[in-house]
Amino acid sequence: MRGWVSGLLFLLAPLGAAHAQEAVAKGTVPFFEQSVAGSAYAVVGNAPAPATTTIPTLLVPVILSFDAKIVKGQPFVMDAARDVPRILASPIFSRFAFPAGGNTQYADAMLRASFAAPDAWHTLLGKPEIRPIRITVPAGFGYVLTSKSSGKSLAVVDIVFLQKEIFKQVPRQDGGLVVAVTRNTTYYTHGDATECCAWGTHGIDAATGNSFVLGSILTRAPSVVLDQDVQPLSQQVAQFFKDPLFDPLVHGRNVKVPGNVMPGWLRPASQPPGDQGLCGGDRVGTDLFLLEPLDTNAKNTLPASKSFAVRAGGATYHLQTVALLPWYTGLFDGSGRSFSFPDTKALIDRAPPCPLPAAPETLTARAAAISLHQAPNGHKLIGYWIAYGPAGLHIPLRDVSPQWDVIIVAFATPDPAGPEGTMQFRTPAGMDTAQFKADIAWMKAQGKTVIVSLGGGGAHFTLEDPRRVPNYVASVARIVSEYGFDGVDIDFESPSLSLDPGDTDFRHPTTPSVVNLISAMRQLHDRFGRDFVISLVPEGTQIPSGYPSYGGQFGSYLPIAYGVRDILTFMDTQDYNTPPLEGLDGEIYQPGSVDYHAAVTELVLHGFNVGGDPRHFFPPMPADKIAIGFLTPDTNPAIVSAAMDYLITGKAPPGTKYRLRNPAGYPGLIGAMFWTLNYDRYDGYNYSNLVGPQLHAYPKVK
Repeated sequence: MRGWVSGLLFLLAPLGAAHAQEAVAKGTVPFFEQSVAGSAYAVVGNAPAPATTTIPTLLVPVILSFDAKIVKGQPFVMDAARDVPRILASPIFSRFAFPAGGNTQYADAMLRASFAAPDAWHTLLGKPEIRPIRITVPAGFGYVLTSKSSGKSLAVVDIVFLQKEIFKQVPRQDGGLVVAVTRNTTYYTHGDATECCAWGTHGIDAATGNSFVLGSILTRAPSVVLDQDVQPLSQQVAQFFKDPLFDPLVHGRNVKVPGNVMPGWLRPASQPPGDQGLCGGDRVGTDLFLLEPLDTNAKNTLPASKSFAVRAGGATYHLQTVALLPWYTGLFDGSGRSFSFPDTKALIDRAPPCPLPAAPETLTARAAAISLHQAPNGHKLIGYWIAYGPAGLHIPLRDVSPQWDVIIVAFATPDPAGPEGTMQFRTPAGMDTAQFKADIAWMKAQGKTVIVSLGGGGAHFTLEDPRRVPNYVASVARIVSEYGFDGVDIDFESPSLSLDPGDTDFRHPTTPSVVNLISAMRQLHDRFGRDFVISLVPEGTQIPSGYPSYGGQFGSYLPIAYGVRDILTFMDTQDYNTPPLEGLDGEIYQPGSVDYHAAVTELVLHGFNVGGDPRHFFPPMPADKIAIGFLTPDTNPAIVSAAMDYLITGKAPPGTKYRLRNPAGYPGLIGAMFWTLNYDRYDGYNYSNLVGPQLHAYPKVK
């Protein structure tokens, strides 16, 4: 259960001589260092002087073959080789008369706009050698979404996997640049599809020492994709020219990453309301997804970028508008006077600095909770209670808004000091154990359900060895009994739960960690009896992503939900830790909309063919066992309210595209889950004061 916090700063040291020497030793493309305010930044090419630097280029169109999507008995193929002529004719490789930078290639014009450069100074990509390669994407490393209405497809792929596979086939290119291109493909990172979406990456491949750019070309892409043609590829080329020594495989791992480190920057005020005022990071692109400052920043949605349309060779191309080096650092001697390119008016001043986080004591409730007046009706408001993070978020359990029906205490975690499989739970810091237990008992006396969540984001845990099961069962039982919890919530995320290769039938799983977890849950139920609460909180990758693909993280909770369906109290799928997905109507939806909430929830309520295979149909789950999971900073009360009303009553709000298979809705649907009720309180109870009364006012579930 992970909240999304944008713009984490890693506070890395600026590029220094050691990094530069190391890069030269690896045979990267030529680069020079520009010193600004005591920091040095690597830039592709040679320092501004009347000369031309031509970089040998290998263009690698990637042909992706997907095991997860079989069409007429053959794996679905996404073939970028067909797009090579269009790529070569684009301003990435061909000359164009840019309003700033001159009549030249896109990246060269960008550099020339960045510096007060001599007319004869150029840094060009050489005429590329073309070398297509084919890569098979196993079911656990990506999937394909296809719009039923248009027939157009979009692939979602593990970028770490793909980078490694590319350089198994591409030899070392000393002094040259590898430009790898995929067609209609977006990426997730760190092997975790809840960290989506980007159009590519760039830098130095650690295994081969190759300088490279990896990006997509968008050709006949589904309408959900807003960027066009070479725009994603142009963004990665531009970022590479601004930061050639970046190492993408370790980025975001809280370790020092080679490459340029910028002053922490704030996203421009010209961005959509949800993106304004967010820290973008300390790189030329945002942390995690490497998005440009002028890209939108919503997690798990497809990038939507500010483009610059040009007409060249009888065709229209869309190029990325990027921030120039002076935008990050301020104007310096020898710089140009622009802050963005090719649209020089997109950014009119340097980047505002990223502010320090607010002090914990400033986090106080902004409004009062409303009382609960309705009698129980079967619909429930479910919230996670935390006692970590900023101190201002901490509240005693008995002070939780009365609108919450189920309180999930987060977290019990793996005990590193205990026998393997042991879980631990300690009274939160600063709280008295006796009082904490008394608060749990008081909440239960008020008719509330209080359970403990096991796991949480970042807590790697597995029951792969069956000998761990007794330790797990005994330790969890001890926690439940000691604190008086009503039951447990299972929150083991990727990669704690990942299906092994060859595990293809959710009804008969063979992955030991899954099989043993099912056994352990049944043992806990048997120990405590029929009233013992068991809930599941899968990420979107772990349930609805099992529709387009089954394997690895995709659909990993399906065998668990199926294996404990008779003892399961409820399941709330996280509609935020999830990439774009396909609904039962065959259309593609992105997180954050009523359409998405309706589509992915109905997958579970209606049932679906796992991996698209009719031989493996996941049966419908009863509505009274299903809730929808929301992240408080990732949505807004109006969307939540509309989504709940649509699913429960069947009344579609204006503008809704997804149509429920059950037009009357699902009156028995439990309700909504939120991460977290603490943040809801801090935000003035804007969810619980609206959605709580809404749920409690529906007719009683029969």
